[in-house]
Amino acid sequence: MSETPVRKRRSTLPSTPEFGTYMSTGWDDVPDRRPDQREVAVFAARRRAAVSARHPGNWLVVPAGDLVQRSNDTDYPFRAHSGFAHLTGWGADTIPGSVLVLEPVAEGPHSATLFFPAAPGRDTTEFFTDARTGEFWTGPRPSLAHVEAELGLRTRPLSELPEVLSSLGDDTAVVTEADPEVNELLSRTPSVASTLDSDLFRTLSEIRLVKDDYEIAQMRRAIDATARGFDDIVTGLPISSGHVRGERLVEGVFHSRARLEGNDVGYATIAASGHHATVLHWEKNDGPVLAGDLLLVDAGVEMDSYYTADITRTVPVDGHFSPVQRQVYEAVLDAADAAFAVTRPGVRFLDVHEAAMAVIAARLDEWGLLTMSVEEALERDNQPHRRYMVHGTSHHLGLDVHDCAQARLELYQEGVLEEGMIFTIEPGLYFQSTDLTVPAEYRGIGVRIEDDILVTANGAENMSVGLPRSADDVEAWVARLAL
Repeated sequence: MSETPVRKRRSTLPSTPEFGTYMSTGWDDVPDRRPDQREVAVFAARRRAAVSARHPGNWLVVPAGDLVQRSNDTDYPFRAHSGFAHLTGWGADTIPGSVLVLEPVAEGPHSATLFFPAAPGRDTTEFFTDARTGEFWTGPRPSLAHVEAELGLRTRPLSELPEVLSSLGDDTAVVTEADPEVNELLSRTPSVASTLDSDLFRTLSEIRLVKDDYEIAQMRRAIDATARGFDDIVTGLPISSGHVRGERLVEGVFHSRARLEGNDVGYATIAASGHHATVLHWEKNDGPVLAGDLLLVDAGVEMDSYYTADITRTVPVDGHFSPVQRQVYEAVLDAADAAFAVTRPGVRFLDVHEAAMAVIAARLDEWGLLTMSVEEALERDNQPHRRYMVHGTSHHLGLDVHDCAQARLELYQEGVLEEGMIFTIEPGLYFQSTDLTVPAEYRGIGVRIEDDILVTANGAENMSVGLPRSADDVEAWVARLAL
């Protein structure tokens, strides 16, 4: 397998052997101190054992993925595939192009080997010319021994991977969405079948449905950092509300917190003011933040481990809900509270959604907005209230903002809650500004309240409850930090 190719540049450096020798010599030795093994290494080994138990006798190939070109000679920021991160414990410091290979053995879990590209040696021209891997450009890269000690995984140079892949047969499963170059290498091996790919992909989602202690601790850190980011947003409201692109300022304030305390944002921040709040995935964030409007912010900090929070709060820009805004807000809060109240081990995941929908339908009926009785509205084939809330109430959360997405329906949407699951509860009401089915005073109002929920032994914990939720508390929050 070739190392990452050198990008063509209009270099002004001399290309003579003499210059190459000069650049490659005269460097002090850098001691390769062996790090302590990471806390996550023990948990990652258990996760690999869980995958091994579901795929006995199969070779399993899980690439991290590689850099993706953004434009010309610039790349998008690298993020490793979540399945790879889960099984290795590597997160934001993953080396692009790395590949985890699990080899079946006669007894016990698979034997795991992590292949990753070695840094160009100081005796090579790539050391100072390769903008993707050269130390002059990207900084020093850890050695095989360093990573082996840190992750508790056997390591080998990526250059040895093609020989390994070429010897595999039809008992091989690979995560095909991660790295096209790995797929290309395997396509040259006729004996490798692809029938197991979907099974492996599904396994990597399903083993994340229940979080281990390390994951729960990382989620707490992500949620705490996200809460501080929301405080930053509220504190900055006087500045954001005075700018023609105030939504961009809101987004930028939160991004600063994410980069300060974590790796990045876990997904594109939604900073939606006024009627933009009725657009479920408003990500342009290019509008003003005006007094009298509601500001809906859906955002999460992603830690260096890749675990991300996902929280939404809706606040009045000038610090006070109007009567109709408060009416809508409190309906959404009641729906969220009803969903939380039914959350405990043994109930269906769908029960959480249905509890929220019962409240939403009842409130809309009270306001005269339903075209049938509440009982009829809640029937599966009717659901007129879903016009104003077309999304689901919950999704699993962890390494991905929509975590475990490939899990089977009977384990996810139709599954039963277990201790250690983490998911969102996020009902909302969205009255589009052009929706003639609602009175004019409702149009342009969008409200969502989203919290991150941990299923406990006897019930549930709202992990993000520290952020104000009630209308009164939200008004006091704005008064305390922004007014």
